[in-house]
Amino acid sequence: MGRVLVIGAGGVSTVAVKKMAMNGDVFSDILLASRTKRKCDRIAADIDSMTVQTEQVDADRLDELLALFRHFHPDLVVNLALPYQDLTVMDACLSYGVSYLDTANYEPLNEARYEYGWQWAYSDRFEKAGLTAILGCGFDPGVTGVFTAHAAKYHFDEIRSLDIVDCNAGDHHKAFATNFNPEINIREITQKGRYYENGEWIETEPLSVHRPVHYPGIGARESYLMYHEELESLTKNFPTLRRARFWMTFGEEYLTHLRVMQNIGMTGIKPVLFNGVEIVPIQFLKAVLPDPGELGENYTGETSIGCRIRGLKDGQEQTYYIYNNCSHQAAYRETGAQGVSYTTGVPAMIGAKLFLQGLWKKPGVRNVEEFDPDPFMKELNGQGLPWHEVFNEDTEL
Repeated sequence: MGRVLVIGAGGVSTVAVKKMAMNGDVFSDILLASRTKRKCDRIAADIDSMTVQTEQVDADRLDELLALFRHFHPDLVVNLALPYQDLTVMDACLSYGVSYLDTANYEPLNEARYEYGWQWAYSDRFEKAGLTAILGCGFDPGVTGVFTAHAAKYHFDEIRSLDIVDCNAGDHHKAFATNFNPEINIREITQKGRYYENGEWIETEPLSVHRPVHYPGIGARESYLMYHEELESLTKNFPTLRRARFWMTFGEEYLTHLRVMQNIGMTGIKPVLFNGVEIVPIQFLKAVLPDPGELGENYTGETSIGCRIRGLKDGQEQTYYIYNNCSHQAAYRETGAQGVSYTTGVPAMIGAKLFLQGLWKKPGVRNVEEFDPDPFMKELNGQGLPWHEVFNEDTEL
């Protein structure tokens, strides 16, 4: 039994908190806090199985976080707020003395730069304090790291290449919308691509490398090479990797809208002066785009995310593909959220559950692939994200 404080009240938090409440034998007390308390109240009001407490907090302010920690006395803080706030929340956890979990790595507000170095620098302090920090416990990053650890434990003596493939074949029936926070989503997509090969990082122009990839139950979808944060930790934790890449699908209509917004400066992250007031274009864009948390009701289709791996087992070359397909409609029926929020929120709940059960408790700052994959893989099957394996077929990539 454990007391969990969840920070953030978006679509991912909606799923994570509802799934925590469904696992009340482990999550005895839940406090949901966000800058906007009414969003927390709306999530809490939709849960009948237990009472979820709510509070207002500004996660950019250390003093407010510490006051909240002292009020609630959490056993674990689950940070589902913006990645700009990761370090402040980690500082608060160290100051109070509580373990930490998140789904996305820190990035500075004024620069679209994705790396774990800032958070890894906290490892000695967390270890000396006897606290655990679990980084990137969503789907990608998150489940993709656990999938890779599972493959290394059971199917390979040496992993040589890894391609993470992420397809959203759903239709939200909007002209343009992002599946999670628009500001974070667009910053991620418009940065330069990067992949790892033979000990070096190779950079590409944004979305310039692409090819069709076949996804189970979906078919061929044009997939674009991007940089994604788990590549950094996976190449560190699996040093036999010779190549590691990340691919994501985008529809042509989506890309056309994105190009127009870029061309007119609406995706910029530097402030501009408007009527005597400084505004950040991408933050204004976020305010007028559909709320990702409200896309679920009319969302059809499914996601397909997995790892395609090549390597050696008993001296023989082997290929391996492990993946999950998630229905947007099934996710909405269970939690009131669309599939992208579901595939991130469920793993966050699982990671928190395993920590509270003592199965994923290891002092220091660690990515998910550094823990035993077995209990996580078992929970995926039981919590709504079943996985499937394909051996020795063409990985296409």
